[in-house]
This record gives sequence, C-alpha cells and structure tokens, in this order.
Amino acid sequence: MFNSPHPLSYLDSIHAYLREDWGTQDWTTASVPNRPMGAKVVAKANVVVAGLEVAEQVFRAVNATLEIRCLVHDGDAVAKGCEVMRIQGSSHGILMAERVMLNLLQRLSGTATLTRAFVEAVAGTGAKILDTRKTTPGLKLLEKFAVRCGGGFNHRLTLGDGVLLKENHITAAGGIEAAVQAARRVSPNLIKIEVEAETLNQVQQCLALAEVDGVLLDNMSLADMAQAVQLRQASGRRVFLEASGNLDLTRARAVAETGVDFLSVGALTHSAPAADLSLRMELE
Repeated sequence: MFNSPHPLSYLDSIHAYLREDWGTQDWTTASVPNRPMGAKVVAKANVVVAGLEVAEQVFRAVNATLEIRCLVHDGDAVAKGCEVMRIQGSSHGILMAERVMLNLLQRLSGTATLTRAFVEAVAGTGAKILDTRKTTPGLKLLEKFAVRCGGGFNHRLTLGDGVLLKENHITAAGGIEAAVQAARRVSPNLIKIEVEAETLNQVQQCLALAEVDGVLLDNMSLADMAQAVQLRQASGRRVFLEASGNLDLTRARAVAETGVDFLSVGALTHSAPAADLSLRMELE
C-alpha cells in the first residue's frame, strides 16, 4: 500500500472537476430512475493501478451514502478482466461520478503502468527512475503519487525541494560557478544543489565545486555519459549523476548501464497513455 497525498490536498480539485463536468444540470441522469444499483470498475487491459483512494473520494463527493469496496491496492499489477472496485447505492450517484472518477483513475493508472515498464527495463542496473516537473497543472501531487505506485521515485515535488540549475539559470548567473555560489548563499543548508551539464567540460566544472551535490547529464550520448561516470569516479566525489533528455523504453537500459544513478523521464507524466478501465452497472 502506497501513501497517497492527503485528501485535503485534492478534495477541492475533485469538487471543481465535478462542477466542470456537470455544468448546470446532468439532464441525462435526471431522466433515468434513481434506484439502488451495483457497479464494478474493470481493467480492460493489463495495467498497474493507481488512484483508487482518489476514485473513492470522487464517489463520496457525489453521494456520501455510496458503499465502495476496493478489490486491489494501488501499485498492484492486474490483468485484463480483473475487477478493481465495486460500488453499491444510488444509481444517480454512480452515474454522476462515473466520468470524473474514470478520467482520474485511468490517467493515474496510465502513469503507473508506464513507470513500471521503465523500472522493469532498468532492473538490476542499480539506476532509479525519476519523474520531472512536466506534470499536468492541478494534478502534480497525484501524478507523482502514481509514479511511486509504478515503482519510480519523485525528483522534486515543488521548487522548494531542491536547487536545479539549468541552462537558463546558469546563463542568467554568468556561469556555473557563479550560479552555484549564489544558490548556496540563498538556499537552506540542507537543500541539495544539482547542475545541468551539456558537455563533459561542464561536468568537470561541476565536480570541481564542493557545493555541487549532483549533475544532470542533459541529452548526452551513451559514450559521454559513461565518460562522465568515469570522471566522477576519478574525482573521488560522491556526486550523483542523473541522465535526462529523450529517454524512452528502447534506450533506457543502455543509459542505465553507463553507470548513472538516475534516469529522469518526463514522459511518465506528460505522455503516458490512459489505462483502459471501465465502469459497468448492474441492477441489485
């Protein structure tokens, strides 16, 4: 069982999603009888489930009397045809929650499923899969939770969780050393400083600065990443190395085998296809 974000961090968003979906009135649901019914959420493909608690909160926001039973856990890999949730109660409540619930559950499970594929691709190398800040506004905490369900790790939840000096920051500061020194002056002592490097020369500059905790290897070739690992080893520094840029499943293992510590994959949250799940109702 994975610790999901506290409901207070997303309940307001759920109510906003429901208002957006309903408009002034759900005339379709109003046209059918409101009677006791059951429903089941079923996986229509092999997926890694994420967002069950969120889905449950959507149902409760619509009708608090609905009975909800989760049959699997977030992070579970389930096969096509597996029931993941059962709901009983007001047919109107189920129908009015259905689309928003599925939109969230499918999106989060899609992220978890893609993350699991990356984690399995690098298994045994020691490298970890990270997410990025390329998230959907309003869904960041939930999408990053889905990454954890898939076996990945979170990079930064917010900008306040660490310093990452990228190309534009370095340019604005006047160079790597100036940017690092400025970051160390203004940031809390326990905050780590990571610097983006596009060349091996920049990697060497970073390794020469005691304040640097990590180096982001941006769009480097496999040969350059392997050389960066050797430079790190020769320096005697315990600086972590993170590979980033155009990482896909066909290339992930080769990147991990260069010896880098992390692979950060923006696609986990900005390009994961929605998982195929559906809701089917039945008369009690």
